Amino acid sequence: MISIRKIRRKISKHWLSNFRKIVGFYRVKRCISGKTGLEIGGPSEVFSATGSIPVYPIAASVDGCNFSTNTVWENVITEGNNYKYGDSLLGYQHIKDATDLSGIESEKYDFVLASHSLEHIANPLKALSEWLRVLKKGGVLLLLLPDKNYTFDHNRPYTTFAHLLEDYQQGTTEHDMTHLEEILSLHDLSMDPPAGNPDQFKKRSLDNYTNRCLHQHVFDLNLLEEVFKYFKLKIILKKAVWPLHLVIMGRKT
Repeated sequence: MISIRKIRRKISKHWLSNFRKIVGFYRVKRCISGKTGLEIGGPSEVFSATGSIPVYPIAASVDGCNFSTNTVWENVITEGNNYKYGDSLLGYQHIKDATDLSGIESEKYDFVLASHSLEHIANPLKALSEWLRVLKKGGVLLLLLPDKNYTFDHNRPYTTFAHLLEDYQQGTTEHDMTHLEEILSLHDLSMDPPAGNPDQFKKRSLDNYTNRCLHQHVFDLNLLEEVFKYFKLKIILKKAVWPLHLVIMGRKT
């Protein structure tokens, strides 16, 4: 007699297989298998062996980059060969701001990954210019961002490309709090329990440079496509994927 646990495991495995087909993982696999990469803001469950886009098991190696030695998501981390992105997989952990990867040589990596990181950055185009600097010609950039319609950002307007470009041209820094009033008034706290009550959320938000919890910008696939075209990236994959991911991958030409 088949146990309930085995049935659930079989259903889960079938669902994940179908989900990976929907995402277009075969395209990702073709670009990343056996390659070396850098992940900004990880590690991320979505890229794990059991995740919907299991990059970690197929890559030759993955290094990591986080902005601080103490983050909300990873707690205390240190620079060195200790970036644990799989059960027994270790890469190099960089401690660098996403907008300044100084010290990492240009065109070092075959791919760059970021899951739910770009929206936290006040100057996304500056960050992307750095991520692309360390990416080899012919390499790929794979980004996952939240679909606002299914998150606490659902009341907020989409950011425009003109606004991102203005931030880039004016050299907006990560101290920027331009969007604070909008965030405090439109953030749906009922969908974000860790943020606490309004007073706790405001206190955390005012300390954003230290914690980087704010979603500085709100993206949709059209905005991401504009961004990729600005950097002359050839778009290989662009999808909105349940439950809340926007997925886009492009090749550096």
